[in-house]
Amino acid sequence: MLSKLKNFFYFPGAHYFRFLAKLKLLRWKPYIIVVTGSSGKTTLLHLIESQMGNKAKYSHLANSSYGVPFDILGLKRKTLMVYEWLFLFILAPFMLFKKNPSEKFYVVETDCDRPGEGKFLATLLKPKITLWTGVSRTHTANFNSEATKGKFRKVEKAIAFEYGFFIEKTSELAVVNGDLNFIAEELKRAKGKVVKISIKNLKEYKVGYSGTVYRTEDKTFEFKFLLPKEFFYSLQMMFVVLDKLNIKADLSFKNFSIPPGRSKIFNGIKNTTIIDSTYNATPEAVSAVLNMFSTYPSKDKWLVLGDMIELGNEEREEHENLSEKIAKIKARKIILVGPRLSKYTYTKLRTKNEKLRTNDKKVVSFIMPKEALSYIEKNLRGGETILFKGARFLEGVIENLLEDKRNIDKLPRREKVWEKRRKKFGL
Repeated sequence: MLSKLKNFFYFPGAHYFRFLAKLKLLRWKPYIIVVTGSSGKTTLLHLIESQMGNKAKYSHLANSSYGVPFDILGLKRKTLMVYEWLFLFILAPFMLFKKNPSEKFYVVETDCDRPGEGKFLATLLKPKITLWTGVSRTHTANFNSEATKGKFRKVEKAIAFEYGFFIEKTSELAVVNGDLNFIAEELKRAKGKVVKISIKNLKEYKVGYSGTVYRTEDKTFEFKFLLPKEFFYSLQMMFVVLDKLNIKADLSFKNFSIPPGRSKIFNGIKNTTIIDSTYNATPEAVSAVLNMFSTYPSKDKWLVLGDMIELGNEEREEHENLSEKIAKIKARKIILVGPRLSKYTYTKLRTKNEKLRTNDKKVVSFIMPKEALSYIEKNLRGGETILFKGARFLEGVIENLLEDKRNIDKLPRREKVWEKRRKKFGL
């Protein structure tokens, strides 16, 4: 009932802030660059920021129909608690009288987690440039009705159509993932120039202890972070934008940093290495990180995976498909956390995979993250490399395994509302 009420009032409430944000944009008049897509957009935003620096304002931690207007108006949700809303409704009109940002560029991340959100944000922003990283099965629970009604042949098509509003409202340049048919089908809506980016331009990809290397025919790019192969799309998009704006690229990438929960490395207890990739739990993102981890040079790998959520009708299919990707990883331990992984992925691994069917100790499943934490603490020998990926509050598990507890602040979901939810899960 509460969920239905939230959905019913979602856009009516957002229109109030959108109206005020539009007035702010009319006064400010920034050159707007939209970064959008099912995954990879936050890291791309950080990559662009590392190059453009203080030339632009960036919409950190804001990509929704509420978050973007809040960012434009200068409003901040600090606790994510319900009581903040009344304060924000009252404060919003007064933010129009604040001085406009001094930056001439506005680089804004946008998401489409429900039908109507792409159109809602695209008509507000009317970007000069749009960067579209990809489209996949994200928030499909919100789009299933669009497909079942017969409006779209597949749920991915419904999602792509929503993202397509940004292409439709872009006046100068759209830079898109050129390897996806669902994106290609939406490009007829483009008004300006379209540049397609392809992974085929990547000739070599290597992940190691010191970071990640990408090689093309004539150039080599090195990063001190663990990054998936698909990051190459973002790298190419960055160069197209910089060329358009006549900004010279800093190929040292010394100002680049990755957001929390995107394969950040921490020292753990018992001389373990923890890879925190807990932020994004979409099938595409999970697959990309598993592929990255498969090439990571560790002799003792553990996988700790949480449920993939908001998948609707595709929930069973995607969790069963995940079992095939997991089986390819040479991991000593596979720990699955959540009802979906336990019901679909664990069962598929144990019944369809010969090696795992006869090994009771290699793959285990738990419903609650607290159970997984207890298992990890009891079974660590020392020196393992542990990848955490997925939902189910796995960041709370990591908190207890960090060697330096000061690094807790570097994990995702630090707001009070998430702290309360983790406590309900025993973390």
